[in-house]
Amino acid sequence: MAEKKVSSEKKIVATAGIYDILRRPIISEKAAKLSEANGVAFEVAANATKEDVARAIQAIYNVKPTKVNIVVVKGKVKTFRGRGMGKQRTVKKAYVSLPADAKLDLSANI
Repeated sequence: MAEKKVSSEKKIVATAGIYDILRRPIISEKAAKLSEANGVAFEVAANATKEDVARAIQAIYNVKPTKVNIVVVKGKVKTFRGRGMGKQRTVKKAYVSLPADAKLDLSANI
């Protein structure tokens, strides 16, 4: 008799709410340095947790992240050449570390 291999990992299915967690990839110098070390940066929803971000990346890109760090960047108050004051928006960013053999195609699955 042939033995069946049972997978202990559950496949996470991409649902409509999963796509709301990852807003957009961040393209910057810091993100470029991070990509050299097998990482990627995303702007995420304000109510997203580390577990939510990890679950979304696993569902959308089929890659299980090794580590997720989250940073909240507060919006700055700016003056516009005598036209008054304004405020930039507050952004929540997620810096995701990936396994050494994983590659993320950010243009796919959008």
